[in-house]
Order: sequence, then structure tokens, then C-alpha cells
Amino acid sequence: MRLHGGVGAALLGAGLILLTACTPGTGDAPDTGENGRPSASAPASVDPDPRSTPAPTSTPVALPTDCKTILSGDVLAQLKDVPLNDPALGESGVLDDGTLLCVWADPHADTTGLTTRIERMPRGEALDMLSSLAEEGFSCYTPDGGTRCEKTWKSEQYPVTDGRTLFWRDDVLIDTNYSNLAPQGYTASIVAAIWG
Repeated sequence: MRLHGGVGAALLGAGLILLTACTPGTGDAPDTGENGRPSASAPASVDPDPRSTPAPTSTPVALPTDCKTILSGDVLAQLKDVPLNDPALGESGVLDDGTLLCVWADPHADTTGLTTRIERMPRGEALDMLSSLAEEGFSCYTPDGGTRCEKTWKSEQYPVTDGRTLFWRDDVLIDTNYSNLAPQGYTASIVAAIWG
């Protein structure tokens, strides 16, 4: 765990890391439109400190086992022409440790795709990772009883928008990397399926 400056030291007693790099959320990334602009559903107020997330519940949340059932009909409609878990792209589906790996991509496409990993991650490890991402310019806030960090950027190789969105709650991490594919409502749909 890395602390910077006097403010970080002052928060150490409370077990917190101040996230000075956080800015207001950009909505439900990877739920940006095709033009790469964030959706307009950004929260009105943002808590930039992922460590303010409530402690996990006493009953573990079950990890999902199907990449389609965790998505709403609206999100699935946006992905209708995108292959799911094509063997040419490597391992996917339920892994040996129970992690669900969903790979939405055409193996013949140069860049367009979206990969989501849903796995167990203890609170301390998850929040240290999210705090580190905030220092790298990710926007962090606390929707739906969890902690969410997200960032988009222009691809260095193609004229498209790339990004990453993470959501942690109750020792479950949803981690999505995407390039030129950002269905509106994607992450929110997964959150609703797991905790709804």
C-alpha cells in the first residue's frame, strides 16, 4: 500500500488512501457510445475514495457461470453480431478457480472486442489495486454498494477508443477491458445480475 504526502499519512489511522487522481465518473463505462464519448449517466456526486466501500456481507455472493445470463436483453442486442468465447481467442468461460471469463470479439478483427473477468478478490487486495489505478488517472466512485474505477483513452495503434472498467463489491471483482466496443449499460447489467 502506497501513501503520498501528509494527507495520506493522516488517513492511515482510518485505514484509507486518499485518491487525489480521481475525477467525476464518466457514466457506465464501458458503456460509451460508438463515438467513444462517455454516456450521460455520470453520478451527480462522486466519492473519490474506494476505501469508503462498505465491508463485505457475511454471505458470499455466488460467481456467475454464464456470460449471457448476466446481461440484459438490451445489452445482448447491442452485442448480437459479436462472437462470444471463440476458441481461437484462448481460454474463456468458467475457469478452474470459478472465475468467469467472457470474451466478446471476432477473432478476425484487428481491435474490436471486450473481455470481462469476474473473480473473487479480497477487500484489501482489491481496494489497494483500485487505489493504484486512481493514481493512474482512473475515475473512481461508489455506486451500487461497491467501488467502481474507469478510464478511457485513444488507442495508440488504431483510431478507436480503448478503456477499462472495474467494479468491486463483497469480495467479487468485475474487470472489463475493451477496445472499440462499449455497449451501453454493460457493467450495470452485470452488477444487477449478481446483486439485484
